[in-house]
Amino acid sequence: MSNRYPFTAVVGMDDLRLALLLNAVSPAVGGVLVRGEKGTAKSTAVRALAELLPEVAVVAGCRFSCDPGSPDPGCPDGPHLDAAAEARAARMVELPVGASEDRLVGALDIEKALAEGVKAFEPGLLAAAHRGILYVDEVNLLSDHLIDHLLDAAAMGASHVEREGVSVRHAARFLLVGTMNPEEGELRPQLLDRFGLTVEVAASRDPQERVEVVRRRLAFEDDPVGFTARWAGEEAALRERIVAARELLPKVVLGDAPLLQIAATCAAFEVDGMRADIVMARTATALAAWAGRDEVTSEDVRQAALLALPHRRRRNPFDAPGLDEDKLDETLEEFKGDENDDDPDPGPDGPGDGGPGDGGPDGGGGGVPPQAEGGDVPEEAPAPGPGPQGAGERAAVKAAEPFRTRMLSVPGLGDGAAGRRSRARTEHGRTTGSTRPRGALTKLHLAATVRAAAPHQRARGRSGTGLVVRRDDLRQAVREGREGNLVLFVVDASGSMAARKRMGAVKGAVLSLLLDAYQRRDKVGLVTFRGRGAELALPPTSSVDAAAARLEELPTGGRTPLSAGLLKAHDVLRVERLRDPSRRPLLVVVTDGRATGGGPDPVGLAARAARLHAADGTAAVVVDCEAGPVRLGLAGNLARDLGGTAVTLDELRADAIAGLVREAQVNRSVRRAA
Repeated sequence: MSNRYPFTAVVGMDDLRLALLLNAVSPAVGGVLVRGEKGTAKSTAVRALAELLPEVAVVAGCRFSCDPGSPDPGCPDGPHLDAAAEARAARMVELPVGASEDRLVGALDIEKALAEGVKAFEPGLLAAAHRGILYVDEVNLLSDHLIDHLLDAAAMGASHVEREGVSVRHAARFLLVGTMNPEEGELRPQLLDRFGLTVEVAASRDPQERVEVVRRRLAFEDDPVGFTARWAGEEAALRERIVAARELLPKVVLGDAPLLQIAATCAAFEVDGMRADIVMARTATALAAWAGRDEVTSEDVRQAALLALPHRRRRNPFDAPGLDEDKLDETLEEFKGDENDDDPDPGPDGPGDGGPGDGGPDGGGGGVPPQAEGGDVPEEAPAPGPGPQGAGERAAVKAAEPFRTRMLSVPGLGDGAAGRRSRARTEHGRTTGSTRPRGALTKLHLAATVRAAAPHQRARGRSGTGLVVRRDDLRQAVREGREGNLVLFVVDASGSMAARKRMGAVKGAVLSLLLDAYQRRDKVGLVTFRGRGAELALPPTSSVDAAAARLEELPTGGRTPLSAGLLKAHDVLRVERLRDPSRRPLLVVVTDGRATGGGPDPVGLAARAARLHAADGTAAVVVDCEAGPVRLGLAGNLARDLGGTAVTLDELRADAIAGLVREAQVNRSVRRAA
């Protein structure tokens, strides 16, 4: 067995280590979501935690890890009467991003259930993780239905598999740990709320700490066995402390004063629902047990708030995570009440209180990067750097308030990743037909199966009222749902767009479309053009907040090389088709249609570039930003060359479309009455 990097050898990252250990003490806290840039030892710390968990007693031969002291009465491998017990190490199960639903929840053999009446169930990863750790790297890249299954099981402590009236249930209680890089996209606020705690990690900016990270990493690679042995004493001490804290946990008292502070804190930060209050109470109790105390203090409540609230305050992807600590301290002081322990003893050394440093083989350490020096950049300050556009550059304009946009979709039927934009063949959705299964049967079309079997009953010697079903009769349900698309924005940032202060409205419209893309599970990319050419401001990504940040910094000015912007978009889409051929693109061109740069015949060049997209069959929408009493209709011409449609900024609003529909209905009613 390969040696894992020791948990106590990880450098820095006090909050991460503390959050993981609190969940080891009290799994009811609800797991940890670790957010951070790549190379910060997130995965190393999580994998090292598994070595610290005490052994678990299980029923011998049970695939669902039942506790011999209190076996699950509904266990599919039960009943466990007088079953032998055995001890084994706590498992850490990893859920890969590309896992199927059957791999996660388990596979129920519908063929045997129908043909033989046998309930045959193959356990999935949720069953394997019972009473251990379930680790999901890049949790933000999992498809929505897998995340729903995962978090439902984590909240209920059980997994249910139901297909065509055949149901299996088994216990699934585990420590859930997810890691993610925010640059690759955010989780929905509803899903963020299901993680008990969250921690932000970043590589240390302290040279001495970084040196220690590298030193330990190299030492571990040179001699894993020897390095692990040198930290064995610290590992054993930490393991014993976890056991002691678990034993003390039921005796910890959560008094009225700290409970009032918890409720007041959640109310002060306007956290939705009651889950935050419950998680804070459990976390504060675990903190007291970890410190060796039998009573919760204000300091426990404060630390619990810093771990449990930041991710619950995000209501859209453009909200910055974090917590105002001054406001937190004011709230705790206001509702402090009578408390005898004004200076609580932090307990023995451990994560967050000066224990052994830590640094992992991922090559990163913890700590928070220092604050950037200087004040806020004025709204009208010019963008840093001269850029490729040269003279004529204007200051970045603040975006207008976002609004709810109308639905933009790709025509036809796709096969892309699950989402909420365009029609697609999916595993989840309404049933539109049936087909013979290719491989294992997953979604049975019962009516089609019966129709296929019915003509053969006499030949099969059917007796009585039963139905003889064979493998060749089985039919797979064909379902239609929605997919996510690649929405590539091509934004005109030339001088004509900056005229009459239109750029604020344009940025507000793009920001609204970005928010819509986030809600519909799309990938997004951003191409801008002005001056002498075009640039890929943001390669296609699932991080819409990164796109919003690039948009906010976008300066304007110069000529309008429309053809360069369209050609750059064509190159980006060509590469993306090779990387992800099933994800269909939607091109959104935001411009007034004027072409004044890019060659001797800018209008003709733009038309030819647009026809390249039309030849590829790329769905396109032109957001017409032309304003003023005299309009040339150039955006409409561009839309025709793209083979797409054109909408104005006003028509982009969902409420405007609804108003036009209502007006048309009223006019029809008036005409009928007349």
